[in-house]
Amino acid sequence: MAVKVTIDKSLCIGCAACTAVCPAVFAMGDDGLAEVVEGADLSDAAIEDAAAGCPCQAIIVE
Repeated sequence: MAVKVTIDKSLCIGCAACTAVCPAVFAMGDDGLAEVVEGADLSDAAIEDAAAGCPCQAIIVE
């Protein structure tokens, strides 16, 4: 099931943990912070793992 995924940039520290777990959905932006890849498959099961592994809880999955 597709979900809505956002990054709270005020919480993100740019550690890239999310890109290691789910590179199809998360990438590092020019600002050094995580972002959701435009057009990514938001039904990817690894999204929940990436959110759970975010040390700052910056990934919001709805």
